Amino acid sequence: MKNSDIIDRDLAVVWHPCTQMKDHESLPLVPIRRGEGVWLEDFDGKRYIDAISSWWVNLFGHANPRINAAVKDQLDTLEHVILAGFSHQPVVELSERLVKIAPPGLNHCFYADNGSAAVEVALKMSFHYWRNTGKTNKTKFITLSNSYHGETLGTLAIGDVALYKKTYEPLLMEAITVPAPDCYDREPGESCADVAHRMFVHMEQALERHAHETAAVIVEPLVQCAGTMRMYDPEYLRLLREACDRHGVHLIADEIAVGFGRTGTMFACEQAAISPDFMTTSKGLTAGYLPMAVVLTNETVYRAFYDEYENLTAFLHSHSYTGNPLACRTALATLDIFEEDDVLARNVELAEVMRQATEHLNEHPHVADVRQTGMILAVEMVKDRATREPFDWKERRGLRVYQHALSRGALLRPLGNVSYMMPPYVITPEQIYFLAEVMTEGIDKAVK
Repeated sequence: MKNSDIIDRDLAVVWHPCTQMKDHESLPLVPIRRGEGVWLEDFDGKRYIDAISSWWVNLFGHANPRINAAVKDQLDTLEHVILAGFSHQPVVELSERLVKIAPPGLNHCFYADNGSAAVEVALKMSFHYWRNTGKTNKTKFITLSNSYHGETLGTLAIGDVALYKKTYEPLLMEAITVPAPDCYDREPGESCADVAHRMFVHMEQALERHAHETAAVIVEPLVQCAGTMRMYDPEYLRLLREACDRHGVHLIADEIAVGFGRTGTMFACEQAAISPDFMTTSKGLTAGYLPMAVVLTNETVYRAFYDEYENLTAFLHSHSYTGNPLACRTALATLDIFEEDDVLARNVELAEVMRQATEHLNEHPHVADVRQTGMILAVEMVKDRATREPFDWKERRGLRVYQHALSRGALLRPLGNVSYMMPPYVITPEQIYFLAEVMTEGIDKAVK
């Protein structure tokens, strides 16, 4: 079978996500036959380094033998069982281990299917907590500009990326949006921590004005991933935790994209030494194998729902595949690898290789910013470096980098005019340097 066979069949029946399907009249699909480690291989035998971890989910490579073995073993034991009124060993063990490695105080796990569902759970749980405790006026949420939390209606409402949100605004609840502490906007001589302090004034004002009607503040800790990988200092999280406590508002940390070692620590919140009231996780939780999400929360929240049935205070949110045993066993195998291979320490070394490999782009005439947090590195292309004037988005310069990378055997899917690396943790230094070379070539071609 060839690529062309799969492409023809695909375009007849499949509607792809985050895609203008008409693009595929001129931009060929890439059908993948198999994966191994950082590599994806198409039906014609061409290989591509998966530099974006297949939408940020793959941590330890495709077809990882250790994870494969765990899934195969579980498949012969129990594939699925309802989690309402029933339980199973993998979900208990996974919950115990997540509580052990999570920020202090997060000691209860609620399971869902995917990242958007996890955020919906956290929003509903926060609102419902205040309702159960008699504060029924707390119905609003505060969010940061340029934030992204998913694409279901609730998550779109508290996001702020127009590309995904604008079309559906008539359907959405209204959120309170505060300017983000984006380090890209730093003034000359200003540090990222300085930006965090300067921009926190807006959050403080919003809390002073709206705390009485606000259930929670929700943020993506350290990196706004879908918002073109914009980054900010941990100091903002420290200030936010203190302010939420002072104003009596929950803090939701959306760690779906940044958790499980991606920012240099197991969870991004650790870099600010804070514990949120809710932490959403997904993506890397199962190392890219199976869809699953977990919302962790604390004893205070849990106890607000613990009551006699007739009082109707229970959290009646459910998904058919909640706590799926196969997914739980996959997550346990993922955590085993973290423990056995000292992954976080190796990631520190790989992150430094990523920095060194792309350091030259800091002087590129059409690069305004090379930014990095752990194993996330982003390069922002602009029309003019001195003024930071952006390219017209309609020119799709980032797409040109993507197309060049495919021709060289790399998957570097862009975010607008931002090209980035978010590779699996099993990548080698040599492969990182190759990706930096390909990215540089692509940028040179894209800006002509």
